Amino acid sequence: MDTRRLLRTSALALATAGLLISGCSGGSSSPGASASASTKDGGLAPASALQPYYAQELKWRPCGAPGFECSTMKAPLDYDKPDGKSIKLAVARKKATGPGKRLGSLLVNPGGPGGSAVGYLQAYAGIGYPAPVRARYDMVAVDPRGVARSEPVECLTGKEMDAYTQVDQTPDDAAEATRLAASLKNFAAGCEKRSGAILPHVSTVEAARDMDILRAVLGDEKLTYVGASYGTFLGATYAELFPDRAGRLVLDGAMDPSLPSRQLNRDQTEGFETAFQSFATDCVTQTDCPLGTESAADASTRLKAFFAALDAKPVETGESRKLGESLATTGVIAAMYDEGAWPQLREALAAAMDGDGAPLLALADSYYEREGDGSYANLMYANAAVNCLDLPPAFTAPAAVQSGLPEFEKASPVFGRGFAWASLNCAYWPTPATGAPHRIEAKGADPIVVVGTTRDPATPYKWAQGLAEQLDSGTLLTYEGDGHTAYGRGSDCVDTAINTYLLEGTLPPKDKRCR
Repeated sequence: MDTRRLLRTSALALATAGLLISGCSGGSSSPGASASASTKDGGLAPASALQPYYAQELKWRPCGAPGFECSTMKAPLDYDKPDGKSIKLAVARKKATGPGKRLGSLLVNPGGPGGSAVGYLQAYAGIGYPAPVRARYDMVAVDPRGVARSEPVECLTGKEMDAYTQVDQTPDDAAEATRLAASLKNFAAGCEKRSGAILPHVSTVEAARDMDILRAVLGDEKLTYVGASYGTFLGATYAELFPDRAGRLVLDGAMDPSLPSRQLNRDQTEGFETAFQSFATDCVTQTDCPLGTESAADASTRLKAFFAALDAKPVETGESRKLGESLATTGVIAAMYDEGAWPQLREALAAAMDGDGAPLLALADSYYEREGDGSYANLMYANAAVNCLDLPPAFTAPAAVQSGLPEFEKASPVFGRGFAWASLNCAYWPTPATGAPHRIEAKGADPIVVVGTTRDPATPYKWAQGLAEQLDSGTLLTYEGDGHTAYGRGSDCVDTAINTYLLEGTLPPKDKRCR
């Protein structure tokens, strides 16, 4: 299991299923300082220095499915040196279809960090968002710096990544802990070797400043935005930096930027335990449940025993890779993002317990975005690069993880050990963190809708409560249900509330709850 702290929306179910949690703030300056020093054309730098970026004209070309256009936007590689090198960012849009008056651009981000916003737009948002929204808005996406089509961070070869994903992440002794630490060091070294020039410049603050350039280039006075999962932190950061330019923002599956990395990881461990208990409670009522038909507690015991058996003896998958504990745990985690995947998980667990690890391996591969040819998308690489820049590491050495195991195992008897050890990932990162946990208030911003799902595994509901409380203009919309994020996932109540806000500017009633 690799818990690279990835957050992603589940709108595409397992096609875009993600990993674990992200960090919080980042950038070369504190966000508060950036906001207070902002100028009309974009933040800390003098207006003249950033003016060429804000004045650029995008050249659009057809791309992907009919109706979609793509372009390339430039931004400073280093906002402290705007006259220096630039970076190219991939942008895509699908123009408003009508009827009705066009309301401007609606920027979307699916989370990660590391998720491709352009891919999300083309595969889902541009065709799957509610028709009234697509009729009135140009649907727009930009791959954040270091992600997918925007000068992607690269770290390992496909074979190296295969080996990395199979490392035992629940070490039983000092030797295994040393091997895990060595794999994390090797991952970080690969990123520095292949992408060292961009690693210091992929923070969330910088990505938010890029969004403001895009807002201006598109001709919008204010940013209209729907961010899911990690995308909520990106959107909240934008509102903090540019409160006067923050329009209608929807932050779905919200993060709490005030929490340090260790607490974020622990909270998410608890979130996945809550989600698994919901799955287990349902599973034991099904005739095909491979974890028994007695109780959720019994199902947890059986799954933990199964993981231990795989740790001792992996099962065959029909290819050179075998299904060990790490990949099996990753496969289970992938299915927690969307309750629609529960039947698939039951079948995969049953097959693995019968000696065929291929279905559960397929779930793990979807989580890592591993292609059939053995190559990987840059999701995991960008995820680590942003996370490790945005927040100081949760743990700095194996001994620190050992001391923290009890609290993680209390949060989740099934997943706690693996999540605790995975929290060591940023300890060996070559670029020091530039961000720190802090409250985001965004005073002066227009009303912002924060959405939380009560049994969300990746972004626990209390994070949405925390962000809505911090934001000076935040309004919390609650979805009582399972899965990661809520908009566009089957709740007419949620969708109607958000559509009304986006189209009319009318906020959901205070303390609105949907089922």
